[in-house]
Amino acid sequence: MAKRQARFTTQDLEGLPELEDESPALWDGSLGDVPRKLLTSAVRCFASNGFHATTTRDISSAVGLSPGALYVHFPSKEVVLFEIIRTAHQRVLAYVTEPAVLGIEDPVRHLQALVARYTSWHARYHVAARVSQYELAGLSAEHYEEILETRHRTNDVFRAAVERGVTTGAFADVDVKRVSRAILSLGIDLVRWYRRDGTDSPGQLGEFTAQLALKMAMTPDLDLGPAPLGTPAASSA
Repeated sequence: MAKRQARFTTQDLEGLPELEDESPALWDGSLGDVPRKLLTSAVRCFASNGFHATTTRDISSAVGLSPGALYVHFPSKEVVLFEIIRTAHQRVLAYVTEPAVLGIEDPVRHLQALVARYTSWHARYHVAARVSQYELAGLSAEHYEEILETRHRTNDVFRAAVERGVTTGAFADVDVKRVSRAILSLGIDLVRWYRRDGTDSPGQLGEFTAQLALKMAMTPDLDLGPAPLGTPAASSA
């Protein structure tokens, strides 16, 4: 951030490059223009001050609305957080399980494409992803359980990809659970530091992380090349 302080005001957050990402494209169009703007504002506020330190006034005033305007569209601040986290988790899961990815028969190329997509998605939506990964404690028990189920499904996708490579002999006899967890961490960790005005594009980070993931699982003679699908910028989910 531009300066260190206990809490950032909405004025402090205006124009900060580290808060620029593609989060506005995540929200369901059926929500309407105002709810989508409120979700985007909440992402920026939660990412900067945390869920508990953010007020409904912060969220609403950033889009030129009165403090009570948020309750016209969402019953509580916690529901706003849940909508952000739910959407992000569902979107990234859908992105890495598209038919074009699932249909890759070669285990090496499949894992490579999977990791490249997962990483580039988190770079493109790094602010919303940061909220989704680090503000889970703000959710109600019921909402947390729903998110946890989606997280388990995502974990299963990666674990299955690594396990298939081990079973077919494409990968070394690695600890599938540990390696898949480490790969997921590589794709997520960037949300703490990534900036859109940095030196690496989401696609470049995706390719780099995919190479690291393969080196965790690879046999010594594995021939690494570019990911087969790339990470098209036009895809938002």
